[in-house]
Amino acid sequence: MRQSPFPQVAPLVAPYPLGVYNHAITTTTNPDVDCGANRISECPTMTTKSTLPQIYDYSHLEPLPDPPRKHDMQQHRSVFTADATLQAHFANRSDALICGSGYLRRDASNESERLAPDLVVAFGVNPDAIIARNGYVISEVGKPPDFVLEVASKSTGARDYTVKRAGYAGYGVSEYWRFDRTGGRFHDAPLAGDTLVNGEYAPLAIARDPAARLWGYSAVLGLELWWDDGELRFRDPVSGEFLLNARELDLARMAAEERADTAEEDAELQRNARLAAESRIAEMEAELRRLRGNG
Repeated sequence: MRQSPFPQVAPLVAPYPLGVYNHAITTTTNPDVDCGANRISECPTMTTKSTLPQIYDYSHLEPLPDPPRKHDMQQHRSVFTADATLQAHFANRSDALICGSGYLRRDASNESERLAPDLVVAFGVNPDAIIARNGYVISEVGKPPDFVLEVASKSTGARDYTVKRAGYAGYGVSEYWRFDRTGGRFHDAPLAGDTLVNGEYAPLAIARDPAARLWGYSAVLGLELWWDDGELRFRDPVSGEFLLNARELDLARMAAEERADTAEEDAELQRNARLAAESRIAEMEAELRRLRGNG
């Protein structure tokens, strides 16, 4: 087994069982923290009070409204690539939510909660129900997301590593990662990650290789996140192989289809050749019988 060059990081121990969120969320007045599009006076903090049940049937609930979005093309590309890569990697997990662009709220009715992550990952949940809800409501799902990713843009980059960082910590998101394709022009770093420790975020180690690529380890995903010349990549630390990104997945799919088509064509040619040979043998046998009969 190939050893990862990334420093060993102890895996996180989830503070709740799958499907159950053991920390109730309360609010506290904090004029210095902005949890949404505008500065507000209430922001979530963590307390240990009660267990919230998970809701599995969302059919009677109205979908949340769509958050206002102004993704630039490069930002959208990075978000789409991360989404497609992780969707493919966790395709065998029916309890995994990998989605973005919806609101993350403690309470669905609280419209002052305006955080809308670029990408959310949660395990042990009902992904179809959350997608039908058009947002992640912690009091309904029963637990906060396990992982949130924000991709930098010129208009919102500074908020990602300030007010959003405080907001996601308050919601209890286990890991919060930030990626800036520009190398740190919009964020405070090209790549950064935080892990939740006692209700507050502690920075995760980020390493640099000789090619000036940066990477860090996500214990939640069991993967390394890489900043590679402005591209966001994910790598399996066990195999040492990068996961295929969206373009590579499409190319691999097309190559597989082409191989399947070629194999089908070869099989058809072989079948036709066999039928032709059998027909010729039958003709020769018939001719031989005719000659013997005439003799």
